[in-house]
Amino acid sequence: MNDKNAGFDDEHDEYDHLLAELGRTEEEDERIAIHEAGHAVAARLLGKPLGGATINPDPHGNFGGMVWGPGHSVAFGSDDDDGAVPELCNKLQELMPQDGHARSDAADVYLHALDRCVELAAASVAERMLLPGEPVPSVSDVSQAVAFASLVCKSAEAVERFLAFAEQQARDLLAPHVPIIMALSIVLKIRRSLTGAEIDDVIATTVAGLQLAEEQARRREWRNAELAAERFRAECNHTNVVALATF
Repeated sequence: MNDKNAGFDDEHDEYDHLLAELGRTEEEDERIAIHEAGHAVAARLLGKPLGGATINPDPHGNFGGMVWGPGHSVAFGSDDDDGAVPELCNKLQELMPQDGHARSDAADVYLHALDRCVELAAASVAERMLLPGEPVPSVSDVSQAVAFASLVCKSAEAVERFLAFAEQQARDLLAPHVPIIMALSIVLKIRRSLTGAEIDDVIATTVAGLQLAEEQARRREWRNAELAAERFRAECNHTNVVALATF
C-alpha cells in the first residue's frame, strides 16, 4: 500500500470513528451539513452577517448542527435562543399595529419576520435540492418560523400560507447557488465548524472558481467558433480555386 492510500484510509477511519462517537451515519452527517449550509447561504444572500456554523451536536443534545449570527454563541441569538424566539415574538405581537393603524412604523419587523422565515426554510429546501427523500423537520426551525410568521399573520391558515411563501422564496433564492451550498457542506463535513469569515471565504472561493470555469468555457466556445470560421474560409477559397481552374 502506498503512502497516499494509507493516508486516505487513516482519514476515513478517523471519520468513521467520529461518526460512531456522534451516533450518526455518513448519510445523516451529509444531510446535517447540507441543512446548515442552506441556512448559511440563504443568510448571506439576504445580506445577513454570520458568526459561524457547526455540524457538531451540542453535548446536551439541544441541536445537531447550527448557524449563528455575529456576537452570539449559537444560531442567531443567545444560548437559549430556540426557546426565546417564540416568547419574544409573543411579546412583540402585542405591539404590532392593530386594525386601522399604519403599518409603516412596523415595516422593519415585517421584513425581519419574512427574512427569518426564508432563512429557516432554506435548510429544508437545500436538503430537497441535493438529497433524495423528504428532510426530517427541524423542531427548532419550525417553531421559530411559526413564531415569526405569527407576528404578521392573524390566523393559522395565514401562517401556513406565509410559510409556504417563505419556502418558495427560499427555493428561488438558493436555486442559482446550488454549487455554493454543495461546496460549503463539503467543507463543513471536513472542518466540522467554521467562523463567519471562513464561510465567506468558502463562498468567495467557490464563486471565483465558477466564474473562472465560465470564462474558460466562453473562451473555448469562441476558439471553436474561430476554428469553424477558418475551416469555412479555407473551404470557400478551395472552391473558388477549383472553379477558376475549371473555367
